Amino acid sequence: MDHTSHVRLTNAELTPEILEGATIYGPDDEKIGSVDHLHRSQVVIDVGGFLGIGAKPVAVTASQLDFMRDEDGDVHAVTSWTKDQLKAMPEHRD
Repeated sequence: MDHTSHVRLTNAELTPEILEGATIYGPDDEKIGSVDHLHRSQVVIDVGGFLGIGAKPVAVTASQLDFMRDEDGDVHAVTSWTKDQLKAMPEHRD
């Protein structure tokens, strides 16, 4: 997926209503997870699993993700982390 034409989200758009459910893409545009929810200043990403079952929640700061909208208006984020790197992070618990 070519992200160069996608519109970056502003800080004001980094809200639960906009971000929850957004797909997270890693290197080589691999789908590595999705936004489960926001917790204070962190974004909780579900990594692995299938349809949310067996996924591991990990928390990262929003600034570590590049959120944008594609041509269809769908919100997603890009990161340099791989799925394995996210899985190696401590499990997030609210």
